[in-house]
Amino acid sequence: MSQAETRRLPARTPSPLWTFGLLRSELSVTFRRWRTLALLGVLAAVPVLVGIAVKIETSDGSSFGGGGQGGGGAGGGGPAFISQISNNGLFLVFTALAATLPFFLPMAVGVVAGDAIAGESSAGTLRYLLVAPAGRTRLLLTKYATVIAFCLAATLVVAVSALAVGALLFPVGDLITISGTRITYAEGLGRALLIALVVAASLVGVAALGLFVSTLTGSGIAAMATTVGLVITVQILDQIPQLDALQPYFFSHYWLSFADLMREPVYWDDLTRNLGLQALYAAVFGSAAWARFTTKDITA
Repeated sequence: MSQAETRRLPARTPSPLWTFGLLRSELSVTFRRWRTLALLGVLAAVPVLVGIAVKIETSDGSSFGGGGQGGGGAGGGGPAFISQISNNGLFLVFTALAATLPFFLPMAVGVVAGDAIAGESSAGTLRYLLVAPAGRTRLLLTKYATVIAFCLAATLVVAVSALAVGALLFPVGDLITISGTRITYAEGLGRALLIALVVAASLVGVAALGLFVSTLTGSGIAAMATTVGLVITVQILDQIPQLDALQPYFFSHYWLSFADLMREPVYWDDLTRNLGLQALYAAVFGSAAWARFTTKDITA
């Protein structure tokens, strides 16, 4: 549908109740797709595989990985957490999030975000959504809200699966932080929830990037592949020492800073840098997606 055709349609202002219905419909469609359920299933399986591997490795009483209490910040967290799983199953939550955040979680988000607009276009349903009293801006915001909801759901699936597997396979109780201080299991659960929320927030930049890519093409597969490819490329660039001056501006650079929430006291510097960087990416690519989507001709 061209902009001229859109202007000839009678103006209709959707009510807030209609907007809520649109969001509910988008959430229902997204989370009922077999592709989405398969992605969530893969994410839920990662903690199971990690837990079983650690259980088998430590069945003779030896420690796993030999890691110490170090790590955290922008680049640590995984080895330090994985070496503690056999002592406390709650550490499986932190390890699973550290294992899925570099690839599995952003890949899943990239698939959902890349398909948000391009998928509707390739299916031939986008123009009909715009004929309804949605408006391009309202529809784009609804799509982005749905992707953000998926970010949260995907992260919680990993965390809940890891929490259940950790409680089944390993002892639970008071735990030792990276700094060496002891906290209660209840406080550890609170920090696990906070870490899950931070991990979900770490994906809003990828969500905005994927949404922008989705407005550039009419092929859902192309948009998904491009988004996932960009995520992988950025993370490869983030590992090249010669690019250290640029790396603090890559959306993935501070992803593992959530490990600092397991310090006492908590180190907030990298955490705030990560959240600020995600907000910047969301603003830049969200604005680019809006500029592109509100000016393009919709023919499908």
